[in-house]
Amino acid sequence: MIKYRLLYLLFLPVAAYFVIFQYWPIVLSFIVAFKDLKLGRGIARSPWVGFDNFVEIFTDPQLLQVFSNTVEISLLRLVFGFFPPIILAVLLHDLSTRVFTKISQTIIYIPHFFSWIIVYGIVFAMFSTGSGLINNVLDAVGQQRIDFLLSEDWFRPILIGSGIWKEIGWSTIIYLAALATVDDELYEAAAIDGAGPLQRIRYITVPAILPVITFVLTINLGFILYAGGEQILAFYNSAVYNVADVIDTWVYREGLGRLQFSVGTAMGLLQSLVGLVLVLGANYIARRSTGRGIW
Repeated sequence: MIKYRLLYLLFLPVAAYFVIFQYWPIVLSFIVAFKDLKLGRGIARSPWVGFDNFVEIFTDPQLLQVFSNTVEISLLRLVFGFFPPIILAVLLHDLSTRVFTKISQTIIYIPHFFSWIIVYGIVFAMFSTGSGLINNVLDAVGQQRIDFLLSEDWFRPILIGSGIWKEIGWSTIIYLAALATVDDELYEAAAIDGAGPLQRIRYITVPAILPVITFVLTINLGFILYAGGEQILAFYNSAVYNVADVIDTWVYREGLGRLQFSVGTAMGLLQSLVGLVLVLGANYIARRSTGRGIW
């Protein structure tokens, strides 16, 4: 440390950033979860209530439905949204024309930078009952218009589909980065030995990105109780509450709507603890079964 003291001095602002804006808020949120936070008193002078906030959470009659919706939507996102970026990355990697590859990447990255409000505007233009493109087509061919955005049956497919469309391009970056390290001579040697495109993908491409797949899957499991509250807040309405109300919207409603900051923080702490357990468990299973893990 003495020899490289100047480098450590350069690192101090980075360390200060993480301590002030990352770790210290975690400590504060842990404390707030066990207090009845009063804005006028602040955290220090607010009364200590122990586990009362957690008792209130688990006695809430809506909790079972909220928890069920959260897990179901998160699993749907994981099942239907995990493999498309991998497939797209493999297809982009196999394109022979690099100029076309870069153009394609740029186009599919663009939706990632749209806010969820803009995405909802696009979805509304496509699926609204009165002037939506899909309903106009159905009407033109003599079919009955469908209330897509007010239907409990259609809400989740639209939610998951629009989420995949928005993030599929951005999610390919980590896989393309892994594939960029693969020596092209491996593909050439495999082709000379008679391996077809699917065989090259199976024996070269997939093993090359398998550690990344394990990493991404493990991290995604940690967010199983985060069903995408920002998107759902933009998309849902009173007609679809039964299938759309999740933990994030519950926290928004309780924490900000009713000013129950401590209850909302306690729920956030529970989400983090469950996510931590899932990540640790998934990493352990991955290491035991495949020999690969995050650590």
